[in-house]
Amino acid sequence: MTTLKKCSKCGLPETYETIEFGPDGVCNICKSAEHKATGIDWAHRKKQLDAVIEKYRGKYDYDCIIPYSGGKDSTFQLYYLCKEYNLKPLVVRFNHGFMRPVIRKNTERALKKLGCDFLEFTPNWKIVLRLMLESFKRKTDFCWHCHCGIYSYPIRLAVKFNIPLIIWGEPLSEISAYFDYEKDEIEFEDEEKFNMCRNLGISANDMYGMINSPENPVDKRDLLPYTYPSRKELRDIDCASICLGSFIPWDYTKNTKIIMEELGWETDELEGVPAELHSSCEKIECFMQGSRDYIKFCKRGYSRLSQMIAFHIRQGRMTKEEAEKFYALEGSRPHSLEILLEYLGITEEEFIETVRHTEIPPYTHDYANEKMAEKTWDYDQWYREEKK
Repeated sequence: MTTLKKCSKCGLPETYETIEFGPDGVCNICKSAEHKATGIDWAHRKKQLDAVIEKYRGKYDYDCIIPYSGGKDSTFQLYYLCKEYNLKPLVVRFNHGFMRPVIRKNTERALKKLGCDFLEFTPNWKIVLRLMLESFKRKTDFCWHCHCGIYSYPIRLAVKFNIPLIIWGEPLSEISAYFDYEKDEIEFEDEEKFNMCRNLGISANDMYGMINSPENPVDKRDLLPYTYPSRKELRDIDCASICLGSFIPWDYTKNTKIIMEELGWETDELEGVPAELHSSCEKIECFMQGSRDYIKFCKRGYSRLSQMIAFHIRQGRMTKEEAEKFYALEGSRPHSLEILLEYLGITEEEFIETVRHTEIPPYTHDYANEKMAEKTWDYDQWYREEKK
């Protein structure tokens, strides 16, 4: 069994992306969270947000675009901006193909209660399948289409409809050190961040060259939803693409409680996460999240469960001793993996061989002694590819 060095405060392991440990054994993510709580003038940040919103309010068909999945964070950002600023937003969802029933109900309820115009875009599924396979083979991450589409498509609409203000939700400073509260950075969802954190280092043009072939040609226009607008296009509309969590202190637990009380937003089960932590409401919009977490665990020895536990420990809502019982549940094999293998058109042996090559030392995964995760209540409703 692999033993990993862990943060002495929150328990995140040495294989966590962007992690560094100080002399006291506390990680940089914890130190950033401490600075967020004590070292930022949030009243000043709020005034900066006020100024940005007033710059664009009432000058276009919509005051802003709000990218929206229906999960807890995007629902809170929508609620906050409508209630705090009385904005008229265009709400935009890029549908990655894995939406769950509860999220659809939450979406309908929230939009009706808040009174918002809503556009949902669903890309060509046949192209999505090819993108999933290619990104899995190259990066062991089958969600290139999701990462890119979520962060490029709303900005493409901003250019198309001349709606220059786009307001996103949580900043990356909450979960990684790509950005850092200690540096007092204001995060923008711009091309630099897109290329650094979103597209796995593969542009839409790159991906077109990878999946197109004479035997199985692809219409290049099918890659447009994943293509970031040019700098000239963004300059021409004076685009501002900002994260709400850079201007107000982001609190997952508090935010979720608000949308539950005000909008009737409901949580759900998540594969591989015990019932005691379902109240964390993490990533319940995606029925492939269990497989994403499983791949992360196979490569790095931790999953979203460790991230959730770390959040709770930093907030004083859980002790390290209370967390221990949950760590033993990580790495369970999800039932969604069977569906993923169908989508990718590969065997489990091919899956394991691909993932093994990307393990992050010193972690090595023991595939022979895995436990099975429990099926979620809606598992039988998830889309399956018909077997030929």
